[in-house]
Amino acid sequence: MSESVSSERAGLPSAGVLRRLGAMFYDLLLVLAVMMVATAAFLPLTGGEAITSDRYGAWEYAYRVLLLVIVILFFGLFWTRRGQTLGMAAWRLRLEREDGAALTWADVIKRLAAATVSLVLALAGYWWIWIDRDKLAWHDRWTRTRVVVLPKK
Repeated sequence: MSESVSSERAGLPSAGVLRRLGAMFYDLLLVLAVMMVATAAFLPLTGGEAITSDRYGAWEYAYRVLLLVIVILFFGLFWTRRGQTLGMAAWRLRLEREDGAALTWADVIKRLAAATVSLVLALAGYWWIWIDRDKLAWHDRWTRTRVVVLPKK
């Protein structure tokens, strides 16, 4: 790319770290609530006890897969349809591909995997935004996506 990403989408600045973390916190609360409902659905099967591999074997793996599917569906449905989760909407953020298009399901999977790397390395991929010329996180660069700030209405 010869031009910077920010010049390609004039008028929509890239989101900063604090705004992104604010939206992530909102979305975390929502995802946790959905996970709690899913967990409650498993409780009748376990007599109200925690699902552990020593007591329930394969059920624990099914439960973990269910939680992963919840995360993928939560972000995937919002990002592929509207380009923003509820938390992102509250913070006036939208996720888009480099070309301005909405994400595909393949983009969603790649972005979630890349964002996990950015998170588990002490948020290093997010702190990178402060030094990146286009205010992009590692996972933005790796997946050719960006989070933009929408104008006030």
